[in-house]
Amino acid sequence: MPISRVTKLYAVQDAKLAPLTADPAGGTPTYGALIDVPGIKEVEISGDVEVKELRGDNQLLDSDAAISNVTVSFPHAKLSLDVLAALMTSTVTDAGTGATESTTWELDGTTRPTPFKLEAVTPVSGGDLIGGDVHFILHRCVMSSFPTIGLAEEDYKTPEVEARALPLISTGKWIKVTINKTAAVIAATP
Repeated sequence: MPISRVTKLYAVQDAKLAPLTADPAGGTPTYGALIDVPGIKEVEISGDVEVKELRGDNQLLDSDAAISNVTVSFPHAKLSLDVLAALMTSTVTDAGTGATESTTWELDGTTRPTPFKLEAVTPVSGGDLIGGDVHFILHRCVMSSFPTIGLAEEDYKTPEVEARALPLISTGKWIKVTINKTAAVIAATP
């Protein structure tokens, strides 16, 4: 019996991003190492459809539509300096030893958003298939607003990233959703 093309979507268990290091026209995209998005809370994908209408003779003659402005947002429970460094040209530096050990993320005036792949997965049986899962992959994203980071009085502050999803230059792939009969880990390749 073939696998169903319909499933529920319950929870998100894991999300990882990988810097897009090369995307040559007609070639193959290349990604850097996977980086865990710690404490993923939600992954929301949305977009716009742009509709154009052709009117004449005092009536609607035709209509055409195109998908535009696909966006993704992913709030997560813990701050990750590695995630921040993957989202934009910035550095993470480790220093000291023992009691003086520290790690620092630093942003300077030349910082620019950098492209990345995002993949998120439901827990096992987070879809309809017992023992299966559902994966969402956005092949090429670029941060569209500065991540919400900071502190909150007497409460946890959860970082949130918003990005614009774009088709890959090399293959034209944009978004991929996979329903697995048997749960699979997030892989390094697209």
